Amino acid sequence: MSEQKNQQQVQPEQDLSQQTKVRREKLAALQAEGQDPFQQTRFDWDATSQQIKDNFDAMEGKAVKVVGRLMSKRGMGKVSFCDLQDRDGRIQLYARQDEMDEAVYKKFKKYDIGDIVGVDGEVFRTQRGEMSVRAKNITLLSKALLPLPEKFHGLQDKELRFRQRYVDLMVNPEVKRNFIIRSQFIKFMREYLDGQGYIEVETPVLNTIAGGAAARPFITHHNTLDIDMYMRIATELPLKRLIVGGMDRVYEIGRIFRNEGMDPKHNPEFTTVELYQAYTDFHGMMDVAEGIISGAAQKILGTYEVEWQGEKIDLTPGWRRLTMVDAVKEYVGIDFGAISDDAEAVAAAKAVGVELAEAAEKTWGNALYACFDQRVEEKLIQPTFITMYPVEVSPLTKRSPADPRLTERFELFVCHSELANAYSELNDPIDQRRRFEKQVEQRERGDDETEMLDEDFLNALEYGMPPTGGMGMGIDRTVMMLTNSDTIREVILFPTMKPLD
Repeated sequence: MSEQKNQQQVQPEQDLSQQTKVRREKLAALQAEGQDPFQQTRFDWDATSQQIKDNFDAMEGKAVKVVGRLMSKRGMGKVSFCDLQDRDGRIQLYARQDEMDEAVYKKFKKYDIGDIVGVDGEVFRTQRGEMSVRAKNITLLSKALLPLPEKFHGLQDKELRFRQRYVDLMVNPEVKRNFIIRSQFIKFMREYLDGQGYIEVETPVLNTIAGGAAARPFITHHNTLDIDMYMRIATELPLKRLIVGGMDRVYEIGRIFRNEGMDPKHNPEFTTVELYQAYTDFHGMMDVAEGIISGAAQKILGTYEVEWQGEKIDLTPGWRRLTMVDAVKEYVGIDFGAISDDAEAVAAAKAVGVELAEAAEKTWGNALYACFDQRVEEKLIQPTFITMYPVEVSPLTKRSPADPRLTERFELFVCHSELANAYSELNDPIDQRRRFEKQVEQRERGDDETEMLDEDFLNALEYGMPPTGGMGMGIDRTVMMLTNSDTIREVILFPTMKPLD
């Protein structure tokens, strides 16, 4: 009871140290008696807390074996109540000295909150009506040498929660829901793509060229080859090589690494799915993106309606599709469709307070994109496909036959966040080389996030790649939406953290 009282108030450092000392003394005593809990090897449980609750009428009076962590202890003398937390949730334990071996009960009385136990008992309902397990025997399976955060304040400091996710999951059970939904989303996506005839593949994480995206890579060194290598910033170029090789529908779910800033929507390592399908275009990719996300919401959450960042989002299929020119016209008031001169386009952007990046060429396409990026994206709440991007910002995308300044590309925005990016893939090796060379020129002007020139990829294209649609979708951000999370760290089990001094 003394520890339980301590856990109902903020614990000074010296109290924590004293509790740790007491716990170690208890462990030493058990080891001296030949009952080292760390020597336990297994406990064959046969029921979880949720199974008991869901099937109580059938299980009442039946013998069960349950396992878990002690989260509370209350009671005095010969009767004790505990909350046992297992993989599914919590269930109450009822332990009574005259219903179990007296020596076992006395040992149990010395167990601490946080200890992991195995319980032989039977399912019953207390006089107050609570579904419980009446303990017949309790086995200590592992000793907790550190006390859990105190009962009422819990582990609320976000930085500490993310650094010590293991404690976060113990004392904040609702956190686990995010990662269950994440797992279910990835499972649904695999089933969806597999059902469409896609093959899941794996491509290298280490590459001699960082390609497939405009991003700053992490650099490492291969000792045997004595060369610098890049951790992948995208899986695009290897996957398109497979399309060239005749694997008509491929996808990869994998970790991507970008040496960039950190904020609520960005983590240096994150998870995407990239998929490529021969003989389709970016319109086909829109259908896939909509099918995955709306289908997952319906199956996992049971609804197309979700709330995210204070907004009510409707994921019902039939999402809006809007060209970038039309979006800028609607939200900014500039009709780039009526402008053909580069200087006029740049002047129109400046007139509304939009500035082009220092390293960017002063072109119609860059002015259009800057207006969208700085004035439109923040206003897109409901699911919206923005299509037809300028060629300057889409080096791997097929040009539009109707307007060669634009490409057949879309990005999916929900609640002013980009969730997916897709192209009608560029399969002209001559045009691709020119665009790579433009990217190299931009890199030489100081933009270290532009594409590198990949000679082997150009060589692959010269063998012939069929018309292809391709898409990348951010799994972390999509799960943020499905779980109504305000930061990407809430949906990554071990987010990148600055080391403590």
